[in-house]
Amino acid sequence: MKQDMIVILDLGSTNNTVLAREIRDLGVYSEIHPHDITVEELNALDNVKGIILNGGENRVVDGQAVEVNPAVYDCGYPIISVDYPGSKCEKQYTELPDTDTLKSFVFDECKAEANWNMKNFVEDQTELIKRQVGDRKVLLALSGGVDSSVVAALLLKAIGQQLVCVHVNHGLMRKNESESVVEVFKNQLHANLIYVDATERFLGKLENVADPEEKRKIIGGEFIRVFEEEARKLDGIDFLGQGTIYPDIIESGTKTAKMVKSHHNVGGLPEDLQFELVEPLKQLFKDEVRACGIELGLPPHMVYRQPFPGPGLGVRCLGAITRDRLEAVRESDAILREEFEKAGLDKKVWQYFTVVPDFKSVGMKNHERCFEYMVILRAINTVDAMTATIEKVDWEVLEKITGRILAEVENVNRVCYDMSPKPPATIEFE
Repeated sequence: MKQDMIVILDLGSTNNTVLAREIRDLGVYSEIHPHDITVEELNALDNVKGIILNGGENRVVDGQAVEVNPAVYDCGYPIISVDYPGSKCEKQYTELPDTDTLKSFVFDECKAEANWNMKNFVEDQTELIKRQVGDRKVLLALSGGVDSSVVAALLLKAIGQQLVCVHVNHGLMRKNESESVVEVFKNQLHANLIYVDATERFLGKLENVADPEEKRKIIGGEFIRVFEEEARKLDGIDFLGQGTIYPDIIESGTKTAKMVKSHHNVGGLPEDLQFELVEPLKQLFKDEVRACGIELGLPPHMVYRQPFPGPGLGVRCLGAITRDRLEAVRESDAILREEFEKAGLDKKVWQYFTVVPDFKSVGMKNHERCFEYMVILRAINTVDAMTATIEKVDWEVLEKITGRILAEVENVNRVCYDMSPKPPATIEFE
């Protein structure tokens, strides 16, 4: 069933995602599009029932106020505007309308049906994937994380054996991560999985590279090169499957919002990409991705797995990556995950991990002065990854984790706990 849609045009609001989620919570699908969308682009969208012009504090870009395409007013859709002085609507609001007002617009004026749910989403995306791919093949980067696992399940449902999964061990995986991916996907789910150990290749490219954006672009670029090499060994690979989700796109920058950070599957792709992208989850928030995974029949332990960034431990080994700090991140992360599981926090906390910065602090070991790294613990809770709060971990648990890290992880003499919410901090450090 095609889902009715309310289109939000971004005219500088910082609340686009809040509005989109509120509409989706009403059972109606909502997408965010640029302020300068053309009539042709608007009419090409399926089942548009109404438009919200969403203005705000970022409406002035490079000294000039952004405006909606005037032709949009003549498309015949019900339109309201929020905090947009240039609006030509009769109905204008200075702030986001309350729930009752939004319901009235969506259901009474737009005549939208509450048919946004994961069953319909999966059916729609299955049909769209079949239409896009035809009888050709898709190459998928399968990290084993939530996003790539759900994409794999959706692609398998849509095109079956036309999907070729590639797991690249870039040397930046968590402890035993690659072994787990092979066990679950190849041995248990019988996916067509190719395993590539490219550890030395990636670490060589990253040597002496300290800038976070450059690291992300190198990792993203090398991923594509590995896939191109694997694709040349296969016949008929024309598409690259991606686990891109909506927060990835938002944080990589829009026409009215500056980039927070590029994501390897958004801002880190090379310009000479040889594949057409298949990104069926790119309009979903993280909690919706998990709901999609459950709808597709993936086991809960896979769907609710810890989020893990595409660049892996590369963005948790801060600054230029060194092998000793990379190993410290990997081992301390394993201790953190083990102790959180023992304390029952693995089912309570949305994301938790360790980072190791690229500087040392003075300490004492074996009655002697030492100059070693610190490990920073981070544990946060969130619904959609757009905002996050800090988990208040019991002191006894933190002491046990600290004691184990200081005793078991080499080149570390200090452990800290990050108390920063998002915003102003981001979830990851880089």
